[in-house]
Amino acid sequence: MPNYTVYWQPGCTSCLKAKEFLRSHGIEFESVNVRESATAMDELSRLGARAVPVVARDGQFVLGQDLDEVARFVGVTDERVRLQPPVLAARLSALLDTAARFTRRIPDAELRTALPGRKRTYLDLAYHVPMIVAALLDAAAGGCLTFEHFNRKPPERIRTAGDAALVTEQLTRSFEQWWASNARALPDHVDTYYGVQSFAAVLERTTWHVAQHVRQLERVLELLGMPADHPLDTALLEGLPLPTDVWDAEVPLQ
Repeated sequence: MPNYTVYWQPGCTSCLKAKEFLRSHGIEFESVNVRESATAMDELSRLGARAVPVVARDGQFVLGQDLDEVARFVGVTDERVRLQPPVLAARLSALLDTAARFTRRIPDAELRTALPGRKRTYLDLAYHVPMIVAALLDAAAGGCLTFEHFNRKPPERIRTAGDAALVTEQLTRSFEQWWASNARALPDHVDTYYGVQSFAAVLERTTWHVAQHVRQLERVLELLGMPADHPLDTALLEGLPLPTDVWDAEVPLQ
């Protein structure tokens, strides 16, 4: 019987990455989808965990957002070359531009369509992307990167694909302006819902988190039978610790 349990939910990029990370190191685990398990939330409450992914064993746990902590918890070494902040910042801006471009192509009539096998709609996904960056900027300004940032739903004023794309474009410009003013004096650490983290680690996580959802937006266009006229530049993904899968195979694309 597996020694570890992973609590996760569909649509969670960090959940998918945490499970792939464990499998890549030959770590067996019980997979618990908190959306389907009647007892999962009580189990998480007893552990003292408030967000997923959670990797647990014998009453102890770590949050799966920090793969270094996951590696330590399960006793493996995760050595890789990490991209430097200036490279990540340039990648993030380019990925956001791509996200806005893909978003604009989604027909307005399809925006309320749920992602296959999931509750998140195409509009939810498009709006989620800039909120990832809003979370980074709030933390860099001395606030906290919260789980609530990632749960934000599009406000009523966001009615069209153009509206959603505009939000992404605005956050892109905000990030670029912040970077231009702060690149030479980046914060050492920022506060997040999974603990105090180095800014470089959070910037990396923000970049690959956005990249994963840009891959999903591209796939949405394919599902709609209108593949992107200018596909995602795969060079933007090189060196990022992305999940292998675009969506979690445990939740079939129905």
